[in-house]
Amino acid sequence: MQPQHNPHQHERVPHDQMPAQVTHGHRPVSQRPSGMPCQRYVPFQPIDLPDRTWPGKSITVAPRWLSTDLRDGNQALIDPMSPGRKQTMFDLLVRMGYKEIEVGFPSASQADFDFVRSLIEGGRIPADVQISVLTQARDELIERTVQSLVGAPRASVHLYNATAPAFRRVVFGNDREETKALAVEGTRSVVKYADQYLGGCEFGYEYSPEIFMDTELDFALDVCDGVMDVWQPGPGREIILNLPCTVERSTPNVYADQIEWMSRNLPHREHVCLSVHTHNDRGTAVADAELAVLAGADRIEGCLFGNGERTGNVCLVTLGLNLFSQGIDPMIDFSDIDEIRRTVEYCNQLPVHPRHPYAGDLVYTAFSGSHQDAIKKGFEALERDAAAAGTPVRDFRWEVPYLPIDPQDVGRSYEAVIRVNSQSGKGGVAFIMKAEHQLDLPRRLQIEFSRVVQAHTDAEGGEVTPTQMWQAFSDEYLADGPVALLVHQNSSVVDAKHVLSVEIRVDSEPRQVEGTGNGPISAFCDALGGIGIDVRVRDYAEHALSAGSDAQAAAYVECEIGDQVWWGVGIDSNTVTASLRAVLSALNRSQR
Repeated sequence: MQPQHNPHQHERVPHDQMPAQVTHGHRPVSQRPSGMPCQRYVPFQPIDLPDRTWPGKSITVAPRWLSTDLRDGNQALIDPMSPGRKQTMFDLLVRMGYKEIEVGFPSASQADFDFVRSLIEGGRIPADVQISVLTQARDELIERTVQSLVGAPRASVHLYNATAPAFRRVVFGNDREETKALAVEGTRSVVKYADQYLGGCEFGYEYSPEIFMDTELDFALDVCDGVMDVWQPGPGREIILNLPCTVERSTPNVYADQIEWMSRNLPHREHVCLSVHTHNDRGTAVADAELAVLAGADRIEGCLFGNGERTGNVCLVTLGLNLFSQGIDPMIDFSDIDEIRRTVEYCNQLPVHPRHPYAGDLVYTAFSGSHQDAIKKGFEALERDAAAAGTPVRDFRWEVPYLPIDPQDVGRSYEAVIRVNSQSGKGGVAFIMKAEHQLDLPRRLQIEFSRVVQAHTDAEGGEVTPTQMWQAFSDEYLADGPVALLVHQNSSVVDAKHVLSVEIRVDSEPRQVEGTGNGPISAFCDALGGIGIDVRVRDYAEHALSAGSDAQAAAYVECEIGDQVWWGVGIDSNTVTASLRAVLSALNRSQR
């Protein structure tokens, strides 16, 4: 096959021979050169693929996944996993639903060899899970690798050798033919030793032209073609060709072009599982993998939470939940994300960043006031729309601002969705008061109480926890004051007027007062007026705090006292009592 492609397209080009670069806009006057030696680095060259098709495609189903946590991820740890931690990681991957797991590098260490043997001899590999082991392209290492798989019902050997020009020239001193011969002869050894040692095993094979992203495409194709000539893929005999972005050096669209070019030109494509293994050196490994799938990749290799050499492998959690957020089943169970995170942190002895997508401690948390207000309104709209449709909220279409997925779908509660600090506003305060303490504050009370919380954060700094917020609310609205309700009798109606008799305490002295009005609250205000206390109610709201015969009720009143407006809150199992306590709450606040 003679592809239409420049065989030297990935050779470095002298900086002064680079084509003109497209720029956008004008550099601001204040922007000056950094003085950093950028002239030492050469831009990655694009692929000549004018009829690329991947930009117009969408991902509609999950790719195949392979976890490299126990091999690539383990090699990258400061303290490699003990056998117990390896087993814990393997069991987690199985529980989550990964069906292809690379479990080690048996020829590299006795520990890896022994772990593979323990999985097989201990019967710890489910029937639907295929383990894989990695080897370099050397005969004695390949034999040792295959020996580690004796007795496995299903297994794959993954062979690799570096194919990029810099590695051929600098690291190995090989030319193209010698590099290809390593891959071809290595494949022959895999076949030979598999026939010798693995009778009865459902055996698979994977080959990686390592440093693929820097390898000339025509040469990568030639090496893969030579490997396939030995393996002879066909019906029932798949070959996995893995094309690694071993060191991420280009923008993701260039890698996608490379994958589409290979997918178009590979022989026996219908019997090839085209796999990608992306690293995060430029911080775009997720984009590399997703665009590669658009470009024809069938499988993605990576690690949970992006562990791996240097900046890590692509994060399988992010990729899977990206699909989930688009309504696509990732075929992996992320429903207890915190347990997954805790297990991985234990196995790797590395923390997961609090801002890590989907799994970090703070990723569903809003501190900003405008974000909090939007989230609060989003939850209210969700409940309202679900009720109107007669659908349980948990089954209704998710559409809450700032939250790409429902935290409950990955096992998170709403407890930490909104957390209050000095940047927060009324929306965050109101959300916590409702979610944590079942108090649905009226809007103007939200504004008033948020000022109380703001004063706390300004004075003490840091975050206000739900417990601290409740204490501040209680101190402000529910604390005893100079006027207290002792006993009240239910109002009666006389000549269309409510008559209310109550016993109150004023400055430690009990007083019996009585008033009339068009309701219990107005009758109470009339009673207070009779002893020289002028209170006018401007707004009122109430709601139950819980269900059942012993349910508590919360009442909120906005009162005009003198020339100022004060809110008051009352809580009691009797709604009238709660209302009267709310009036006295406002009154006592006005006298502080």
